[in-house]
Amino acid sequence: MISVKSDIGTPKYKQIVFSIEEAITSGGLKKGDQIPSINAIRDTHNLSRDTVLMAFNELKSRGIIQSIVGKGYYVTSENITVKKKILLLFDELNSFKEDLYNSFINNLTHDIQVDIYFHHFNTTVFNKIIEDNIGNYNHYVIMPANLKNTASILAKLPKDQVYILDQKPEDLKHYPGIFQNFEKDIYSSLEKAFEKIEKYKKLILVFSEVQEPKEMLLGFELFCNDKSLNYGILESLKSKTPQKGELYIIPDDKNLLRIIKKLKENNLKLSKDIGIISYNDTLLKEVVEGGITTISTDFAFMGKRLAEMLLNNDNKLIENPSHLILRHSL
Repeated sequence: MISVKSDIGTPKYKQIVFSIEEAITSGGLKKGDQIPSINAIRDTHNLSRDTVLMAFNELKSRGIIQSIVGKGYYVTSENITVKKKILLLFDELNSFKEDLYNSFINNLTHDIQVDIYFHHFNTTVFNKIIEDNIGNYNHYVIMPANLKNTASILAKLPKDQVYILDQKPEDLKHYPGIFQNFEKDIYSSLEKAFEKIEKYKKLILVFSEVQEPKEMLLGFELFCNDKSLNYGILESLKSKTPQKGELYIIPDDKNLLRIIKKLKENNLKLSKDIGIISYNDTLLKEVVEGGITTISTDFAFMGKRLAEMLLNNDNKLIENPSHLILRHSL
């Protein structure tokens, strides 16, 4: 089954990979079959253990074989056309993350397989997903959100296989990836809209410490203090009754729907009585209530750029652009 020659110029670990691929293609190996052990291949062909392990790790990262503790290695997929496997770990799924995902997938080559997971802002879930998949992928694209102590678990992965997406925690800055500059983005967007903002009596940021980046809060407070504006911070609008003259900056869509409903219940007019700035633009925000003003990064561009980075082994840390889109709500 395994053929290794010394005089053909192809690295020996690659010859092992080709031999197993050929056995799968010819039907000699099928899904569920056990392959010869590392030691058996080493001894039969007078190779180093590291050479055989390198071949097995490549096949494992492509999802073709998998190890079972105490038993050995088994064929898990007969699709040898997959040349790379990527683990994509998001915090949650929403419409703009879907745009990011679709753009990412559409800009990869067809021989790359992407498996998507979600940690839902839960550190235990985050750690388990990483632990369970060490060595199973060629690249790991991680959206850490604002989870604490993620550096220790990510340190178990090869540094050159990890890319960080969206937020950029201090302890993960040494990894490549694409990030939003939340402090700069909120400050510059509010400054661009200052002529419209200054007519409101109070600015209120709806901010969840669990889900939102602390840099967003820092940028908001810095802007309000620099402009001497009255402001407040709320975790949720569930029990808040809006008052005339308030401007709400709302990162999540659930609280956006809450405030729109409360405006109707209290006979308040959007833009005239209450202002709204939302985060992350969607088609719905273009049309609802005459249009909702948004601060939004370009998620499609983020996905496209991420795909290019992985295809080209680009190890930069890139800031993704953000834009203020002015509409009726302000």
